Amino acid sequence: MALALLLGYALGSLPFAYWFAGLRGVGPEGLAPFPRFLVLLLELGKGLSAVALGEFLAQDPLGGLLGGVGASWGQAFSPWLLLGKAGGVAPVLGALFAVDPGLLLGFGLIFLALWDWTKNPRPALFGALLSLPLFGGLFWGGVGAGFGLLMALPWAYRLGPLWRGG
Repeated sequence: MALALLLGYALGSLPFAYWFAGLRGVGPEGLAPFPRFLVLLLELGKGLSAVALGEFLAQDPLGGLLGGVGASWGQAFSPWLLLGKAGGVAPVLGALFAVDPGLLLGFGLIFLALWDWTKNPRPALFGALLSLPLFGGLFWGGVGAGFGLLMALPWAYRLGPLWRGG
């Protein structure tokens, strides 16, 4: 189980946007549409792969959950970027889809409702991430609530100051 968590973290920590941008001599925001799409697919794949690899290694769905948690924390605190944030939450979305598409659907509906209400994606993302323990608990019981909480914690930490304007 620990190996699933560690490998998930290793996968999640890979900063594809920074690497692609470095190859092109621009910042991550300066990538053209096709490289951005490719980076998005790679980022989603990190979360999907972490869950699949964790479940395979542990021979237990809990290993998949731990792999997804590792990918979320790796993306939020990448050693490649001196524990800085590697980018967006796409690996979290990939992991949610791999664990249970209903989790991703619930997350997406909360995000869209909050974005419509606030007209700002930052508090919408913050609120949707904080809803993960609720949806995890609804779909998977206590283990799912813990999974949702562990998936959301690093992003709540990262997004909290941005939402408050800090």
